[in-house]
Amino acid sequence: MWRDLLSNNYEGYALLKEDDPYEECYSWFWSSINMDECLPKEFIEHLLEMCDRIDRGEEKLIPFENIEQLFEDLHKDEDDAV
Repeated sequence: MWRDLLSNNYEGYALLKEDDPYEECYSWFWSSINMDECLPKEFIEHLLEMCDRIDRGEEKLIPFENIEQLFEDLHKDEDDAV
């Protein structure tokens, strides 16, 4: 929507003949600002630190294809403990 506002591309924003395409685009842009999900700074910093640990080899990576087997193994270990 921001790109549409800057490039004067309002085509497709007017739903009715009496609608002003610019006003519709403008309204949608400001309405959508409240819909954006912003992640907290602490969470972003945590992700960056995790990436650094992965780069340094401090984190064990599990290929996505092996996730199901990992869950089965964890569940089996829990059953054995009972």
